[in-house]
Amino acid sequence: MIGLGTYAFFWQHSDRVDDPLSLIDALEATRALEVDLFQICDYAPLETMSESDLADAAAVARDLGLTIELGTKGIAPDHLERFLRLAEIFDARLVRSMLYGPDSQPTLAEAQDQLRAALPAYEASEVTLALETYEQIATADLVGLVDSFGSSHLGICLDPGNVVARLERPRDAVELAAPLVANVHAKDFAFARQDGWVGFTYSGAPMGTGLHDYPHLLETVRPRERGVNEIVEHWLPWQGDPETTIRTERDWTRTTLDYLRSTL
Repeated sequence: MIGLGTYAFFWQHSDRVDDPLSLIDALEATRALEVDLFQICDYAPLETMSESDLADAAAVARDLGLTIELGTKGIAPDHLERFLRLAEIFDARLVRSMLYGPDSQPTLAEAQDQLRAALPAYEASEVTLALETYEQIATADLVGLVDSFGSSHLGICLDPGNVVARLERPRDAVELAAPLVANVHAKDFAFARQDGWVGFTYSGAPMGTGLHDYPHLLETVRPRERGVNEIVEHWLPWQGDPETTIRTERDWTRTTLDYLRSTL
């Protein structure tokens, strides 16, 4: 299933615009684009919302016919337990996370201990925990960690763009992680020369125009055949003013949806 994530609304949610979108606004915008899935990912207000506000947002999602996934950072058992409770509120079957959180950077051995403590509750609830590929840990190490559990409820959230920062090739990350992928973050990325030809900027690009070989990902991971959801995100730089930035962000979302739908 193709879905949108909060990173597709990054600037629309931010305090750099005059009227930031609420979570419910983003849910309604997702439905207006005829999308049935929304990933609430790294959305800080989620952890401070009242029980009533959480219930209201979950009710709106159900009324709109949206499937919800959640996303956070860190694997401390108490933190993952909190997100498992949030998953219950939203009827979410997947929680994306990363090994490192804002206040913790476990070693691989510590990460294994933390996951060993947290995973049984996810398995019992039939919720999948998907750990994202990113620059702070080698893809091979993440794959080895996840594979060591042999659990159908622990997988990898594949984001090939992240690994470039540790000089890994996106294509290699796709091939390493493929058997364990439980979630895909779909965005394009590219390098651009900085002014004066001094260095490069690595950031997002409209889907299909950058360096991401998405057909290779589809062929290698086979997300549609395996029931792995593809979540639209963007790395859109600020465009100079709120109006231009929001318009471009919305354009990139439509471009990415059109691209993904064209490959179905």
